[in-house]
Amino acid sequence: MKISDLPLLVLLLAPALALTAGQSLSGLRFIQSPGNVTSSLGKPVDVQCILQGDGGDEGPPDILWLREDQLLEFADTNQMQVPYNEDTWLVISTLRIEGVQLSDMGAYRCAVVIEEEELVSVEGHIQLEGLPHFSVEPRPMSVLANKGLSLQCVAHGPPEPVRVIWLQDGAPLNVLSDPVALSPSTLNITGLNKTSSFSCEAHNRKGVASSGSGVVTVLPAQPQDVTVIEVTNSSIRLSWTPGFAGVYPITLCTVQVRPSGEDLNPDHVIHNQNVNVPPATHLVSDLTPFSQYDVRVACRSSEGVSDWTSWATVSTSEGVPDGAPVNLTAVLNRTEVLIRWAEPAGRINGELQGYRIEYSTINMEQVVLDVGMDTEVFVNVSNTSSNISFRVCAYTGAGHGPWTPIQTLSLVTAEFDKIKLASVISQPKFSWHWWYVVMAITVAIALAVLMAVYVAKLRRKETRFGEAFEPMMESGELVVRYRARRTYSRRTTEATLNSLGISDELKQKLQDVMVDRHKLTLGKTLGEGEFGSVMEGLLTQEDSVLKVAVKTMKIAICTRTEMEDFLREAACMKEFDHQNVMRLLGVCLQTVESEGYPSPVVILPYMKHGDLHSYLLYSRLGDCPVYLPSQMLVKFMTDIARGMEYLSGKNFIHRDLAARNCMLNENMNVCVADFGLSKKIYNGDYYRQGRISKMPVKWIAIESLADRVYTTKSDVWSFGVTMWEIATRGQTPYPGVENSEIYDYLRQGNRLKQPPDCLDSIYSLMFSCWLLSPKDRPSFEVLRCELEKALDELPDPQDPDEILYVNMEESSGELGAVGGRDPIMVGPCPLGALKGTDSVATVEIHPPGRYVICPQHESQRLLSAESLESLNLAGSAPTLLLQPSSHSTPVPSADIQPQDEREGPGGKRLPWH
Repeated sequence: MKISDLPLLVLLLAPALALTAGQSLSGLRFIQSPGNVTSSLGKPVDVQCILQGDGGDEGPPDILWLREDQLLEFADTNQMQVPYNEDTWLVISTLRIEGVQLSDMGAYRCAVVIEEEELVSVEGHIQLEGLPHFSVEPRPMSVLANKGLSLQCVAHGPPEPVRVIWLQDGAPLNVLSDPVALSPSTLNITGLNKTSSFSCEAHNRKGVASSGSGVVTVLPAQPQDVTVIEVTNSSIRLSWTPGFAGVYPITLCTVQVRPSGEDLNPDHVIHNQNVNVPPATHLVSDLTPFSQYDVRVACRSSEGVSDWTSWATVSTSEGVPDGAPVNLTAVLNRTEVLIRWAEPAGRINGELQGYRIEYSTINMEQVVLDVGMDTEVFVNVSNTSSNISFRVCAYTGAGHGPWTPIQTLSLVTAEFDKIKLASVISQPKFSWHWWYVVMAITVAIALAVLMAVYVAKLRRKETRFGEAFEPMMESGELVVRYRARRTYSRRTTEATLNSLGISDELKQKLQDVMVDRHKLTLGKTLGEGEFGSVMEGLLTQEDSVLKVAVKTMKIAICTRTEMEDFLREAACMKEFDHQNVMRLLGVCLQTVESEGYPSPVVILPYMKHGDLHSYLLYSRLGDCPVYLPSQMLVKFMTDIARGMEYLSGKNFIHRDLAARNCMLNENMNVCVADFGLSKKIYNGDYYRQGRISKMPVKWIAIESLADRVYTTKSDVWSFGVTMWEIATRGQTPYPGVENSEIYDYLRQGNRLKQPPDCLDSIYSLMFSCWLLSPKDRPSFEVLRCELEKALDELPDPQDPDEILYVNMEESSGELGAVGGRDPIMVGPCPLGALKGTDSVATVEIHPPGRYVICPQHESQRLLSAESLESLNLAGSAPTLLLQPSSHSTPVPSADIQPQDEREGPGGKRLPWH
């Protein structure tokens, strides 16, 4: 066979055949092995090997591909057999990887198995070059203040080497030439006094990659020197030294006390009290005398809580016995009286040291005798024949306990040599005077019970909607009278400004903010949330009673600084005056006995229609859906933009803007709510990442999720999500995306999709709120202006009872009502062309009062001259004859006016559309 007869592919491979030497097996050998390939992540990669064999009866074998000596069963391979000459053939096998990944890196080779013998090619390697990728990144952690720690960052190429720059709060800590820069890199820190965020940048020839951030929280060290500085039989005063907490002051410590002893439950804590520091002392009272207790202390800064100290054992001092000796008896034996008793039944509260007996007669002064640990004593009565009185008590090192009741022993002479004993325990004589008092009290109690039963029957039954229907008639109709359910608990006491220890300047500002608690009456509960509840209430003013909404908070205020911040915020919010911002009417402070500082009660105006999210949801999914035109939805957006423009002008950051935090008043105006005070109350828990998971992540800006940075531009992001809620009539943002996946979803460039019936201009405006760089997002002033402009360009809203005209021409690019967009008035319909083409249109009537204009079919377009004359098409203002279709309802006849003279609602002239 001549060379010219070989296929072109063989001619191209001829040089390789002459240069390559492979292994051989039964006339087979690899003349080309997989080569070394260097590519980038995601790019396609092809590797190839060629097997040469001698001609024979058996066909060419299959070539297998191995990666790291593991068979690739599902690899994308292509095998082709090519004759080389009369006695030789070639098998070309190609392995293709469409998008190479890190897992595809490694050593590749080809193999042929014939009769349990294996022939393999030389190895070839696939390497990837690109930006470094991280296998280990800084993670969030907590450390004690001024204690050493180590952070690790591992990044890989290829290309290698990879060098790392460490960042603390965005500031670099090293340069690429430092030894610590070579990956894997370990950053050793001798100690931190401030909570910081650490991240690293990986550099190689291809560029730079950034890792995630790990926040290292600085916690206080364990308290030291827990000692007892004062001890009584029922209390212990403790003292300790708070541990070092870096730049964050220790403001609160917790003291726990439990009974000591092996037979007691070690988890039973009888005292758990928060203590404001300084001073770092605390009095533990209501303890049992002569008992041992275990105590421990932990302290808190703004960053977190320290470790508990180890349990320390303390003891109370001795006390006196709780009870008097029992079973006191006296026996006369001629001239002596034997007095006996038993040990007190109650707690001794110390080490019992003995008993004292006190006795006296008419002829003898009172005698006190210490009998030690004996429980009996003989008293000589030979010198007296009168009564003898006596009593006994037990005593410890702390003193004597209670005495027994005085016992009197009467001595009576029967004969000279015989004495008879009569022992009488003194009892008060019966008195009719006390009998009258008991009877009077009993009668008074019975009358009070009867009166209570009578009043209960007369009282009307209370329900959550007020009182039930009264059994009376006014003007011939049943009436419902409403009475507030309850007032504040009588167990609380009113907190005055003087008792809070605030400055005189702040007191002067709060004169118009604070509301007397007794002027506020609570009614039914309107809503219950994670941080408090909202109740309906009545605020008594000088000349009227105002219906209000009362918001009670569950978050405790622990320090005077937090209370001053809350009251200053309330004084500032009292000055807010804008129709789209929820106005603060006042603040009450409700003191609870178990808490150190009063809890706030915020008084707000009553909003008839509730929150905007529920209104939108019920308008779409309620039992009686309500039609909300686009004009109303855009007005809702405009109202919120106006309110947020006002708040941003006052340098207020909302942090939780959403439809659920916007309220609708009786005039359907939207008011921004849950600002200011919400920020101050919730910023310790609701927005702290890593402590509590209840964050509105689907509304929070991407930079706030990453770095906990909140600005006015992060409120702009939340406003864009709120616009999307309104456009979708209350749908949940990012459907199908979990809260934990939101940050990665946004980092990949994903954003909320355009709702099906949302105008392009409105979606463009909300999309601008989600730009990655905060400085590129519009301000609330720009948003308000654009929304007002869009609202002015929309046609006047129509009631559902009015006629809605929809253009159904095939050439129209705008969708009608069924397409999800509102009709746009584009000028008069060219009805002059209708006359030229001998065409008319019919109208379909769909209840309630909706007319759809449709072009006629070809079979209906030809009209007689009489039909054309009946249309009265004259001049430049033709009219349109509306012919009901076969399935429409009858249309009342009316004179059809020219197009430019038709008037719509409110006297406006409406063009045909």
